[in-house]
Amino acid sequence: MADVVKKATRESYGEALRDLAEEYKDLVVLDADLAAATKTGIFKKAYPDRFFDCGIAEANMMGVAAGLAACGKIPFASTFAMFAAGRAYEIVRNSIGYPHLNVKIGATHAGISVGEDGATHQCNEDIALMRTIPGMTIINPCDDVEAKAAVKAALDFNGPVYMRFGRLAVPVINDAATYKFELGKGVTMKDGSDVTIVATGLMVNEAVEAAKALESEGISARVVNIHTIKPLDKELICKCAKETGLIVTAEEHSIIGGLGSAVAEAVTEGCPVKVVKIGVNDEFGHSGPAVDLLKEFGLSAENIAKVLKEAVKNK
Repeated sequence: MADVVKKATRESYGEALRDLAEEYKDLVVLDADLAAATKTGIFKKAYPDRFFDCGIAEANMMGVAAGLAACGKIPFASTFAMFAAGRAYEIVRNSIGYPHLNVKIGATHAGISVGEDGATHQCNEDIALMRTIPGMTIINPCDDVEAKAAVKAALDFNGPVYMRFGRLAVPVINDAATYKFELGKGVTMKDGSDVTIVATGLMVNEAVEAAKALESEGISARVVNIHTIKPLDKELICKCAKETGLIVTAEEHSIIGGLGSAVAEAVTEGCPVKVVKIGVNDEFGHSGPAVDLLKEFGLSAENIAKVLKEAVKNK
């Protein structure tokens, strides 16, 4: 059996920007003194005249991005999720969201998997914050293939987009030759009849592994990858709710305001079934090795399988 290829989606982000630049002449990249970490340095090396380092001034960078968008450019403002969604929130809301400008935000180092950087940098609130901005599209890709496709989709879409990327190298589970990314449409990774796991980001692979493990125990779990959290694929969510009668959500984000909340809202409105949320509970993270932290906070295939069994038992 071939070894599983792993790659951080932040690296996919940098490579995609470089690879698309020749076709998209108006594409420019901004960074806040983190080009080596966000991997926008890959773009900078190839297109130095189209790269702007705004220094450790994230709010100002968002303002600059807004100005560039108003002039017809397609700016990708890049920094850690904690700074993009947290520190610069007011500028993103008022200078990008309110005028609905064509700014793309590349937010890397999201979630618990930032690891040793600790609680101050482990942004588990960014999806919740961005969901509240009217007209903001939110994409959270699960692997290298999906991340690159997401950058292309963001370029082709006219309006503000928040893209969430990770620091940790994760398994590449999609086939680049056959994968098709459609903004706002979920992807069914595995069919099942007893329960639906709705996952996003690095939790998609964990959900697939959990579903496979449960087959031997007679539990048929459907796995749906929601790469676009806003707009949410409500049609697919309700279809799954009606067909399996139970939904478990899985995200590397707070269970408050993220994917789980979005799915619960959709289900409550159109197809009421029980929704069980797996994610970071109402608590901060802490420093530690990324893989260990994911297990500690219940963001692993083993914990998903455990929660699924209990949920199906009480269905």
